[in-house]
Amino acid sequence: MARRRPAADATQNLAPRSRSLKPLAAIAPFATRHKGRILGAFVALVASAAATLAIPVAVRRLIDHGFSSDHPEMVNQYFGAMLAVVTVLAVASAARYWFVTTLGERVVADVRTAVFERLTELTPAFYDRQRSGEIVSRLTADTTQIKSVFGATASQALRNLFLFLGAAVMMAVTSPWLSTLVLGAIPVIVLPLAAFGRSVRRRSRAAQDRLAEASAVAGEAIGAMRGVQAFNAERRTLDRFSFSVENAYGAARSATTARALLTGVGILLVFASVLFVLWYGATLVLDGAMSAGALGQFVLYAVFAAGAIGELSNVWGEVTQAAGSAERLGELLATEPMVKNPDHPRPLPEPARGALAFDDVRFAYPDAGAPALDGVTLHVSPGETVAIVGPSGAGKSTLFHLALRFYDPDAGRVAIDGVDLREARLDAVRDRLALVPQDPVVFAASVTENIRLGRGSATDAEVEAAARLAGVDRFVSALPAGYATQLGERGVTLSGGQRQRVALARALLKDAPVLLLDEATSALDAESETLIQEALAATRGDRATLVIAHRLATVLAADKIVVMEAGRIVEQGSHAELVARRGLYARLAELQFGAGEPSVRAEAAAG
Repeated sequence: MARRRPAADATQNLAPRSRSLKPLAAIAPFATRHKGRILGAFVALVASAAATLAIPVAVRRLIDHGFSSDHPEMVNQYFGAMLAVVTVLAVASAARYWFVTTLGERVVADVRTAVFERLTELTPAFYDRQRSGEIVSRLTADTTQIKSVFGATASQALRNLFLFLGAAVMMAVTSPWLSTLVLGAIPVIVLPLAAFGRSVRRRSRAAQDRLAEASAVAGEAIGAMRGVQAFNAERRTLDRFSFSVENAYGAARSATTARALLTGVGILLVFASVLFVLWYGATLVLDGAMSAGALGQFVLYAVFAAGAIGELSNVWGEVTQAAGSAERLGELLATEPMVKNPDHPRPLPEPARGALAFDDVRFAYPDAGAPALDGVTLHVSPGETVAIVGPSGAGKSTLFHLALRFYDPDAGRVAIDGVDLREARLDAVRDRLALVPQDPVVFAASVTENIRLGRGSATDAEVEAAARLAGVDRFVSALPAGYATQLGERGVTLSGGQRQRVALARALLKDAPVLLLDEATSALDAESETLIQEALAATRGDRATLVIAHRLATVLAADKIVVMEAGRIVEQGSHAELVARRGLYARLAELQFGAGEPSVRAEAAAG
């Protein structure tokens, strides 16, 4: 019975974009886990806000009493008190800066790690649909965007909130009537700011998307620079990148314009309100209804409150801008892998045997029309070498993808040592297989580190032994630092054949019960391939080997040859048997192996 495939783990299947600040709430747990820093920042915030709010009281007493001829000695006392208050403010502000800045850096580091961890869990179906540059942009630019929100911006927001509330209370104590006028102006200030905030959030999200697209174009071009230069496509590539950069600039300019308007409108409304209150208070002083010191105190508190609202409007702009970045990060964190560990995994039998079975397997890639595999049944026994041949698109590499459980079959089952892969843990399954891909992955690390990827606990001696089997030692002695030589990004300092040898050494070091070779010697010369074949034969033991081959020498070394076409197995047998049938294999032997049937038969007989 066919199994329903889960939705591919791609961002287009994620939750719709939000226009609220909820994305930031999803990131908040990364901050709340650091309670010590939050507590320290909160104490420093309260102290700095209290010190700031104490200044107007000192100013009022200085005006009403210190400048009075009856108490001239009070001037020194009040200035001394103000110096003490300013000292507390300075110390508290420094502590607040340290706590919130380190908190922001810590949150960003944790978010980046969590996002990257999720990326390592997602299956190839996700990466088939996404551009690496766009993903890297989320991992770097978007995380940087949220840093201030959980650090300096959050601190400013709380500080200004405390200042506003404290100033509002003190304003009410100083002059209830003037305070009523100020409170009446708040809706006039807040409502326009909220409207502008929505525009800033929307445009900021668009700006981050355009920046990610530009990063993707750049990453793609840099990774393929040799091809770009080989086809004299530098100008076209530059034009493409410039176009994407201009789009990013246009979106950023739009977001900046909206934020500038938000800030300007906020400042105008806030200080226009303060000026009105100051004018009205001056009339009360002239009428004798209020002392000059009380008006000075009230004005300072009004300025504090107005400045706090102005800062809050600026903070609101930063928060709404960061909400777009948080949304993009939340999408990655919320993406569920298409292939998961079962809730109750079955242990694989010990000791490992390496029996690999495909039973009536049917599979189609997400969004693909025709099936990649259509009723494939294939059993590979321990110690057996099976060669898979067929035209491009026959489904050969798909067998490897399913064996490694990059995907699950739509119907049928894939099993290792009698256990359905869907019932076992992913790491347990992949521990029993070693892959040498056609396009091997070589990292910007040393030769030793690249080979040790196969088994992290391997000693240098074991690494070098695997390197000798794969023929790596034949070129590593010529490298500047031998096995410690850094190979450059994607191994650009090595030839195609050398990269294949490194990948083969990695697989041999892993010494898994099942070895998967996807045209693993296609870039080697005939002599090197012969040496590799001999090394594989000498170390085979009970290891099962499944090899996709386009070369006659590889095919002849197999115990069984499987011929695939259009996702089906159409022939099986030995080389001689398949050539004698004059079917697809015989035609492939003549075309791909570069030999007519008589010579093929002769070479088979000689083998």
